[in-house]
Amino acid sequence: MTQPLVLGIDIGGTNTSFGIVNRRGEIVTKGSMSTTGHPSTTDYFAAMKQVLTPLIDEFGKENINGIGIGAPNGNFFTGEIVFAPNLPWRGVIPIAKTVTDMLGIKATLTNDANAAAIGEMMYGAAKGMKDFILVTLGTGVGSGFVANGQMIYGHDGFAGELGHVIAVRDGRKCGCGRLGCLEAYASATGIVRTANEWLEQRNTETSLRKNKGSLTAKMIQEAADQGDSFALELFDYTGKILGQTLADMVAITSPEAIIFFGGLAQAGDLLLGPVHRYMEENMLNIFQNKVALLQSALPDADAAILGASALAW
Repeated sequence: MTQPLVLGIDIGGTNTSFGIVNRRGEIVTKGSMSTTGHPSTTDYFAAMKQVLTPLIDEFGKENINGIGIGAPNGNFFTGEIVFAPNLPWRGVIPIAKTVTDMLGIKATLTNDANAAAIGEMMYGAAKGMKDFILVTLGTGVGSGFVANGQMIYGHDGFAGELGHVIAVRDGRKCGCGRLGCLEAYASATGIVRTANEWLEQRNTETSLRKNKGSLTAKMIQEAADQGDSFALELFDYTGKILGQTLADMVAITSPEAIIFFGGLAQAGDLLLGPVHRYMEENMLNIFQNKVALLQSALPDADAAILGASALAW
């Protein structure tokens, strides 16, 4: 008897990763392709078909129970990606239907951060938890809110957009067109924006100055690890904005834990130290010292694949 399998696909702003997953949450095989560099969605889907077809043939279409897809602005109810600011294409993309028709296996879609939250709940740090928030800190800021054991989708499928809560009134312009969104400050892109702004405004001695204009969040993390005070201040400032915003979120869903996931979250205590401090300082007293801050228990690339695959089950 062949074991039942599912295909999980995570569509990120830069790369699309995918994997065949078994019931126990083990990735049997995985791969990735570029999300960018395809002039139209038609080209992107053609490239996707080319990499996925041999994989499906290898494991047998009859053994694959379904396909789960996580994508920015993915709507669970409609199966569409709608105006995703971090993807190369605009407008509404009927992705679940396109993939179902293209591969002949039923595909289900959700927001990428919701997918990661479902993965965390089935296989990771949130196993057994009924109330938690998952925060993804990558190119943007994503989130999945689970309350009373249920993923919160809202009436239209778009609930839980932490990245687009206004964190700084009349602040920076965000990719979504509004001003002061959390994503414009607390994402990998956001911390780089802060660094470049400060390098313009100040004459501070820092090892990061030589990379002005081509900075990455990873460079900032490496400088902070080496004790660069400018880089440490960047993490403190980013952690402050994120921590203050999370204090507000706690007042809404009263989670047992907030789980962090994504490239910037790998900075660990450099970021989560300040986040914790500023969150507690700004927290309503009835919630103080009750909310754990945890790192994702799933390997970074895998959590999104696992979450997407969990949808298919």
